[in-house]
Amino acid sequence: MEHDSAPKPAPTGTGIPSRAPERARLSLDHFAETDLRVAVVLAAERIPQADKLLKLQVDLGQERRQIVAGVALAYEPEQLVGKRIVVVANLEPARIRGVESQGMLLAADLGGRPIVATFDEEVPAGTRVR
Repeated sequence: MEHDSAPKPAPTGTGIPSRAPERARLSLDHFAETDLRVAVVLAAERIPQADKLLKLQVDLGQERRQIVAGVALAYEPEQLVGKRIVVVANLEPARIRGVESQGMLLAADLGGRPIVATFDEEVPAGTRVR
């Protein structure tokens, strides 16, 4: 009988492992290419026939963009309006369920439930996150 000798992370009180699974590591230079910005959610709406998706209109300071985010099971659209979120601003646009997305918001995964990363303070839209 074979045994897996790799240590298993101890579960936390939330049922989430105490450490993330191993992933490829990025160099600091590679990570520095990621443009994380503060965005203010101006509007949010459900995408028809897409239970998990919301279409967000966001202010990035110098421009407004549309982002499609898979957070609709955890948030009603009106809960996100006015929130200051973190957006990956330098992704190539993508079409998701026929809707263009011009970035990606950051969210934690808490047992399959997304928790959107927000700020408690009034950080200006467009501010770089580092």
